[in-house]
Amino acid sequence: MDEQTTDVIQGTLDMLILKTLSLEPMHGFGIARRIEQISRGVFKVNPGSLLTAFQRLERAGLLDAEWRQTENSRRAKFYALTRSGRKQLDVETADWARRATAVARLLRAEG
Repeated sequence: MDEQTTDVIQGTLDMLILKTLSLEPMHGFGIARRIEQISRGVFKVNPGSLLTAFQRLERAGLLDAEWRQTENSRRAKFYALTRSGRKQLDVETADWARRATAVARLLRAEG
């Protein structure tokens, strides 16, 4: 079976952004690239979805943003996790682990 790239699973993009930013502040392109790299190319992040997610997370107080110079001397908006964002990441990570365990149980169940 060929490996396929897919869009990020519905409802997980926010968690993946928060996790990526838990390491260091980054700009949008860097976040998308990191998600793709860590998932070994399985997930591709749609730029439009990313922008919408940033706006939603910023409004919710989970991210701070500021304009800065990138390593190539371009202006880009850099995002950083807030204290609330770190707490939300913990909640979403625990919820994801609970759901993944439940799905794994269902897949192992004999019908």
